Amino acid sequence: MGTHGKKYIEAAKLVERDRAYGPDEAAALLRQTSVVAFDASVEAHIRLGVDPRHADQMVRGTVVLPHGTGKRVRAIVFAQGEKAQEALRAGADEVGGEDLVKKIEAGWLEFDVALATPDTMGMVGRLGKILGRRGLMPNPKSGTITFDIERAIREVKAGRVEFKVDKGGIIHVPFGKASFEEQQLVENLATLVDAINRARPSATKGQYFKSLTVAATMGPGIRVDVPALLARAA
Repeated sequence: MGTHGKKYIEAAKLVERDRAYGPDEAAALLRQTSVVAFDASVEAHIRLGVDPRHADQMVRGTVVLPHGTGKRVRAIVFAQGEKAQEALRAGADEVGGEDLVKKIEAGWLEFDVALATPDTMGMVGRLGKILGRRGLMPNPKSGTITFDIERAIREVKAGRVEFKVDKGGIIHVPFGKASFEEQQLVENLATLVDAINRARPSATKGQYFKSLTVAATMGPGIRVDVPALLARAA
């Protein structure tokens, strides 16, 4: 079993493990407990009262964070004709059709998000095994298959994130950087949690939000008061 370094141990002393912090306190602690030399990402880990083995309890969606994620997003687009030109004008990092498919088949994966127009999915489907295992395959449920390419690129570049419950009933989502102002972190997190709350399946019974923990890269986990956070999103 691995051991934590001195910086982590000192940071962990600042956090009461059994306490659910208010949004502002949690954001302040996130900044204080970042233990790495670079600008750490901050993530939310949300345990839900759902059973993802049942299709009617799957939780999935996208949301545009008001202050972005702090990360430059490299977006590619599978499109042809006028839609390809639209993608280029909107700021896509790479645009193509069959040529882009072959480039990825040859091993190129220098991108964070793949978008596609519906008419290109016949060729993009060949990339299922390559992109699927990396969570990069275009999907209509995540808004990455669309004819509204300009809007999709704008949202992705502005900080649109996808959330999806895993097999253990937990959602893991980055929502900013440790360098963000505390208010920016709170607003991003409140927007994310509100979107997940709105995506609650009708088949779900009992408590929906079991717990919410936030942490900076390699930093200690900080529990957050979910009702207080939802109140901030109202």
